[in-house]
Amino acid sequence: YLPDKSDKYDSRDVERLQQDDKWIENYLIWRHDVVDDTLKMIDESFQWRKEYTVNDLTESVIPKWLFESGSLFLHGYDKEGYKLFWFRVKHHIRDPKQQLEKKKLVAFWLEHYAKRDHGKPLTVVFDMSETGISHIDLDFVRFIVNCFTDYYPNFLTKIVIFEMPWIMNAAFKIVKGWLGPDAISMLKFTNKSDVQEYISGEYLPPHMGGTDSFKYSYPPLVDDDFQTPLCENGPITSEDEHESKEEIDADTKETGELNETQNLNQKKMNSVEQISKSEETDKTEIKPKNAKKALTTFKGSLLHISPAEELYFGSKETGEKKCLIVLTNVTKNVVAFKVRTTAPEKYRVKPSNSSCEPGTSLDIIVSLHGGFAASLQDRFLIMAAEMDQPSGAGVPELTQFWKEVPRTKVMEHRLRCHVIESSKPFSLTLKENAFNIPAKTNEDLHIQLTHLLQINKRLQEQIDRCLWFQQLSIVLSLLSVTVVAFCFYLMYTQRS
Repeated sequence: YLPDKSDKYDSRDVERLQQDDKWIENYLIWRHDVVDDTLKMIDESFQWRKEYTVNDLTESVIPKWLFESGSLFLHGYDKEGYKLFWFRVKHHIRDPKQQLEKKKLVAFWLEHYAKRDHGKPLTVVFDMSETGISHIDLDFVRFIVNCFTDYYPNFLTKIVIFEMPWIMNAAFKIVKGWLGPDAISMLKFTNKSDVQEYISGEYLPPHMGGTDSFKYSYPPLVDDDFQTPLCENGPITSEDEHESKEEIDADTKETGELNETQNLNQKKMNSVEQISKSEETDKTEIKPKNAKKALTTFKGSLLHISPAEELYFGSKETGEKKCLIVLTNVTKNVVAFKVRTTAPEKYRVKPSNSSCEPGTSLDIIVSLHGGFAASLQDRFLIMAAEMDQPSGAGVPELTQFWKEVPRTKVMEHRLRCHVIESSKPFSLTLKENAFNIPAKTNEDLHIQLTHLLQINKRLQEQIDRCLWFQQLSIVLSLLSVTVVAFCFYLMYTQRS
């Protein structure tokens, strides 16, 4: 394929094809591991990506009024923690002259999210309230369907359709014909009374029975609503105070085992200060009890960040409330960084706004406080930018630096939360670390589960066919017995 069609592909897609195993795996999963079908999908997807110049789609090449219309945007999460991709159908009016720009807007949002969250699947919401005949655009709907069935593999978790008018039933029967059996099974028709089976009220607008006060506007692009500043110590509440004292006492005891000559007060001070030190002081540094260095690393242009995608917290039952983020400066300059979150009321981060010296690593402790529990909807944003000065800066200098640094020079990386429902036995954890076996990530398990479900589905289809043939054989056998018996009966009556 590549030599014969190299002029039809973007070289950047070909390069990614040769390096990104997970991307290929998603194509295989979406085509049920049938290699020929997978190859055909990759070919069609790559040709489409070049035709729509997907790798070069930016805000500047799409008319501003399309962003301002609010017909398409990303906001909020469903109950499984997947990002919501909103289609506000009432803001879409059929116009053939604007069709190409609108299609590019869809491609822009999908590519924007795919690059930002490494292709984690989406939940699509068609909000069809207050819609009518003028909003029906089958060509545009078919393009959206093709994006998920043909161009973005394994990118769809479900399609939530809210209050579809009866007048659109006929049109939707046509749409169903374009969807494969996998996509049809993902359709969820809802109204005000049952939409919260899939999306909690905090991410639903009032007209859908929710409490989300979010109002779409542009610019800037709708993001995850990360908030800053994120206090290092967090707003400790009365319910959290006793717990915090116990943690400090426990940390102090651990420090005393490492350095018995220090007195109690010095230990308490060092337990806070040592967390922000680099790898050089690792031997006397305090780590959270349940935190361990992650085996996955995001390799950015300024910082390498570990873990690469998810912070693992325990549920209320497991009690694991701390995670470790390791930042490594891979440049020759000082790199300033700060941490933001979508839930600043829940978390404490130490340090949350600091700098990292060239070639050194820095440990960041993320901890829950009070009676809060981690949620799949919680997100963290790590922002980093190079500084010109030869050594680290204080808080005033960093504050001024972040006001002046151009956005184009800021590296951003997002981490999501994963909640562990039950802890693994300690002995098992030791064995995994001893043999350096990487733990399965949530996405790995999701892919394997999807694969198993697809195999199970194929087996079920085979069983159904076998049962059908069995029933047919029984019917034919009974029919044959009946015919033979009838023949014997005729012979007997003739002799009589």
